[in-house]
Amino acid sequence: MASYLEKLLPVMSKIPSVRGPKKHVHFKKKILWTIGVLALYFILTNVPLFGLGESIDIFSYYRAILAGQQGSLMQLGIGPIVDAGIVLQLLSGSGLLSLDLNDPKDQYIYQTFQKFLVIIFCFVMAVPQIYGGFLAPNQAVAQTLGIPVFGIRLLLLAQIVVGGLIIMYLDEIVSKWGIGSGVSLFIVAGVSQQIIQGLIYWKIPSVGLQLPVGVIPKLFHIFVTYPVNQLLSLQGLSFLLLRGGLLAIASTIIIFAVVIYCESTRVEIPLSHGNVRGARGRYPIKLIYASVLPIILVRALIANIQLMGLMLWNSNLPLIGSNAFIGEYVGQTPIGGIAYYFSSINGPQDWIPSLAQQQLAQMGVAIGTGQIALHIICYLSFFIIGSVAFSIFWIRTTGMAPEDVAQQISSSGMQIPGFRRNINVMKKVLAKYIPKVTIIGGLILGVIAALSNFLGTLGNATGTGILLTVGILYKLYEEIAEEQLMEMYPSIRNLFS
Repeated sequence: MASYLEKLLPVMSKIPSVRGPKKHVHFKKKILWTIGVLALYFILTNVPLFGLGESIDIFSYYRAILAGQQGSLMQLGIGPIVDAGIVLQLLSGSGLLSLDLNDPKDQYIYQTFQKFLVIIFCFVMAVPQIYGGFLAPNQAVAQTLGIPVFGIRLLLLAQIVVGGLIIMYLDEIVSKWGIGSGVSLFIVAGVSQQIIQGLIYWKIPSVGLQLPVGVIPKLFHIFVTYPVNQLLSLQGLSFLLLRGGLLAIASTIIIFAVVIYCESTRVEIPLSHGNVRGARGRYPIKLIYASVLPIILVRALIANIQLMGLMLWNSNLPLIGSNAFIGEYVGQTPIGGIAYYFSSINGPQDWIPSLAQQQLAQMGVAIGTGQIALHIICYLSFFIIGSVAFSIFWIRTTGMAPEDVAQQISSSGMQIPGFRRNINVMKKVLAKYIPKVTIIGGLILGVIAALSNFLGTLGNATGTGILLTVGILYKLYEEIAEEQLMEMYPSIRNLFS
C-alpha cells in the first residue's frame, strides 16, 4: 500500500500544513501557544452554525470525549481525527501500511495520509448528520436570503467541514509548538466543562425529574424539600445515591484515585551512559504503557456503530434498511438488535433491570432481564477486548514497541548495565516487559473505563471521559516536568527527542 500512497503523494502534498519550529521552542512560549489554542477552542465552541434549525444530537453521550459542541462550528470535534487514527491503526496493525516512521520520507507520507483521511472523515461524518435529518436547515433563514433549502444544507456542510479542519490544524499547532497534543487538550477541556456543570449548575431541565442539573444545588433542593426521616429510609438513601448524585460523586473520586495509582505504577529499566562514567538513568515502563488514547479509539468505534445503526434504521435500503436485527431505535435510543447490545452503558439506569425496564417502558418498549444481561456482557467484552487490541496497535505505530525503544536508547548513547551495547540485546530485554505490560495495562484500562460507566459520573461526563482526563492530565504533568528539566539541562534533550 505504501507504493500507492507514493503515487497519491503529489495530490496529498497540496494539503496545507503547520510549519514546525526550526529551532528549540522555549518552555514559556510552548505554554503560551497551548493556552492560546485552548482559548481559541473555547471561543469556537460558542460560534453557532449559521442557518441551523432544529437539531438532534446523535453524539450526546460522546460529546465529552469527542470534544465537540452541538450546533457550533466545533460540531464534529475530534471525531474525524480519531476515525482517521482508527483506520491508520488497523492498516498498520494488519501490515498493509508498511512505513518506517524513523525514515523522514515515510514519516512525511504517514502524516500527509493522516490529514487526507481527516478531510475525508469530515465529510463522512458531516453528510449523514445534515442529509439524514439530524441537523435541519432553518426555513426562515432560507426565505430571508432568498435561496432554496438545499443551499442552506450546503452552507451547513461547509461550516461543519471547516470546523473539523480547524480542529485538525489546532491539534497540529499544539503538537509542534505547544505541549502535549491538541486532541488530548480538547478532551480535557470538554470533560472538565461537563464536570463543573454537573457539580454546580443550578438550571432545572424541562423534562424528567424536576431537580437542578448540578449535584450541589440538587442536594440542597432535596434536603430543603424532603423531610430528613424520609431521606434516611432505604428508599430515601437509594434516591440520594441514584437521583441525588452521591453515587456519581463517589464514582468520580474513585476513578481519579484508581487511575492516578495505575499511572504511578511502573517497571523501571536501569540505564547507564556508554561514554560518560557515572551518568545513569531509568526507562519507565508504566502499567498503562499505551496511555489512555486507545480508549478514545474504542469509544469512537462504538459511536460510529451507533451512528451507522441509526442511519440504517431510518433508511429504506433493501435488506439492511429498517432491519430490527441490525438495530431498532426509538428516537435516538437503541432498543433492540446488534446496535442495542453494543450500545454504551452510561449509568445505573442502563443496566439495573428495574431502572432499565422503567426507562424503556416510558418509550412503550418492554425488555427482559436476559436481554439486559446480554447487553452488559456484549458491552464489557467489546470494550475490554477493544482496549487491549488498540493498545497493541498503538505501541506498534507510535514508536513504543521494543525495537523502537531499543533504537531510541541506543541513539542517545545509553545502554542497559550488565549487557552489551547492542540494539538486538536491548530489544530482547525490553521484549520481556513491554508486550506483557501493554496487554495487562490495556485490560485494566478497559475494565476501569467500562465499569466506571456503570456507576455514572458528574455531569454525564462518562467514566471513560473522566478516565481519559485524569490520564491526560497526568501525562501532561510529566511532559511539563520533562520540558522544565530540558530547559535546565539542554544536554539531555536528545534522550527525550
